[in-house]
Amino acid sequence: MVVDLELRLRRLTVDEALPRLDQYLNAAFMAGMPSVRIVHGKGTGVLRKAIHQALIEHPLVKSFRLGGCGEGDFGVTIVELANH
Repeated sequence: MVVDLELRLRRLTVDEALPRLDQYLNAAFMAGMPSVRIVHGKGTGVLRKAIHQALIEHPLVKSFRLGGCGEGDFGVTIVELANH
């Protein structure tokens, strides 16, 4: 299965984005990917906060951080997935 290195969730509502996030994380884990990028945009921060809360609770997520300079800054979250 081919899974993109990043998931773009910009301009989606929280209700639209969270199910897509869960499906993507499951697919990335099954594909053996060590890490992925979640593009949520900068905006008001509502989507970013909801995504971060979902990542805290997700069993396949080992850790996550905001993107650094050149990675998308606070419009992107870098997720490290749990080991198989």
